[in-house]
Amino acid sequence: QVQLVESGGGLVQPGGSLRLSCAASGSLVRLNVMGWYHQAPGKQRDLVATITDSGITNYADSVKGRFTISRDNAKATVELQMNSLKPEDTAVYYCKMSYWLLGVWYDSWGQGTQVTVSS
Repeated sequence: QVQLVESGGGLVQPGGSLRLSCAASGSLVRLNVMGWYHQAPGKQRDLVATITDSGITNYADSVKGRFTISRDNAKATVELQMNSLKPEDTAVYYCKMSYWLLGVWYDSWGQGTQVTVSS
């Protein structure tokens, strides 16, 4: 019922920055937790950062101090500012939004956007 579209991935040199965006559309629901996950080739999908509807954030240790997650509840968007990027940050980045609808908890995922950090 909620569709997500990500944007902002690309190729960047080590030490560079990228900003990912994710916009939700579809059913008018209260979006609880928004987050970003990444998945490198041959590896599992791991949490990067999450933010609750009250603004509480959580980050993977590997990105603390470098990445910042933010959200705009009015626009139903979540963004990830990535600074000081490292080659090991290379992965497909997925947006996820979680919400209640008629008593059922849903997780919606975006299609993913590639981030490549390389010189």
